[in-house]
Amino acid sequence: MSGGVDSSVAAALLHEQGYDVVGVTMKTWDHATTGGKAEARARASGKQVGCCSLDDMNDARAVAVRLGVPHFVVDIRDEFGSFVIDRFERDYLSGRTPNPCVLCNTHVKWAALLNRADALGCDFIATGHYARVRPLGERFVLSRGADRNKDQSYALWGVEQAHLARTLLPLGGFTKPEIRQLAADLGHTEVADKQDSYEICFVPDGDYRGWLARRRPDMDRRVGGDFVLEATGEVVGRHRGTPYYTVGQRRGLDLALGEAVYVTRIDPATETVYVGPKEALKGRTIIASELNGVALAALEGEREVLAQVRYKDPGAVALARPLDSDRIEVVFSEPRTAPAPGQAVVLYDGDDVLLGGWIDAAHRTGAPDPLAVELPVVQ
Repeated sequence: MSGGVDSSVAAALLHEQGYDVVGVTMKTWDHATTGGKAEARARASGKQVGCCSLDDMNDARAVAVRLGVPHFVVDIRDEFGSFVIDRFERDYLSGRTPNPCVLCNTHVKWAALLNRADALGCDFIATGHYARVRPLGERFVLSRGADRNKDQSYALWGVEQAHLARTLLPLGGFTKPEIRQLAADLGHTEVADKQDSYEICFVPDGDYRGWLARRRPDMDRRVGGDFVLEATGEVVGRHRGTPYYTVGQRRGLDLALGEAVYVTRIDPATETVYVGPKEALKGRTIIASELNGVALAALEGEREVLAQVRYKDPGAVALARPLDSDRIEVVFSEPRTAPAPGQAVVLYDGDDVLLGGWIDAAHRTGAPDPLAVELPVVQ
């Protein structure tokens, strides 16, 4: 129970259904590690600041008291620091674009929470995610939620089968407006109209560069490197250092080239940031690893899928094939914009998640693409 409307209503629905509900709020990070001023700036601008604030914990406890269920605050800072914050930092320092929400769901909201559930004698865990889970044969299948605007299945691809088997997702068949109305009808006024949080919870003002600089003061002592045109190899400027940039970034480059350019690729080994027009962000082929099978234990042979490369991406038709036991290649029928190393690719069959993985490489249009030569284009 994060103190938001979704997890509050999830708890209420399960309580109404006769489950013996135990409310758990997870303390995942220390405000001191992110900089209190950053949170203050975020609140001053009217943003809902992630989870784990004292106000959120109080809201969660108020809902639990009204339901008449026990409520605990559990300390998961160690797991959150190891699996989410440390990797977030490593990814940016290595030129990747991290996705901390997937890591948090996989390692904290499921794996770590299940450890606490066992200590409390609980059979299942439940969350307020907009997705669905069901048994199918020997596997548990994760599917899109009924509310396509809020569907969160993309961010849950990393949850392993043993954890899905103990998962309840009571909001999967509802829309967000319905959940807000339910909260109001049930008297949970402290959360019914509470604003959703869209920022990274431990970077409350959205300034990840400032966060990195506070974590790694040595970053400002980097000598920086060259901005290089992707198409020609021409050096067109100097930058502050590769951790300050992400693939797809346009603002803050301070380059006057007569046209808008975007970061197309980052090479931290040579401290090079490649740039080009928006068209240069597009590509058809990606390679992904660290796979987790959901509806499929593994991809066997070439298969047509719907592949999604970011949370709000509607997905696109692609061919996927295994390269080895832990790597797949995905070739889209049409070029996609800015698939970035460090982000996730999730493969769907209809509404069902087949499997997902972390993007290691993304080929850009116009460059040699030997891996895709033998694959037909889906029409």
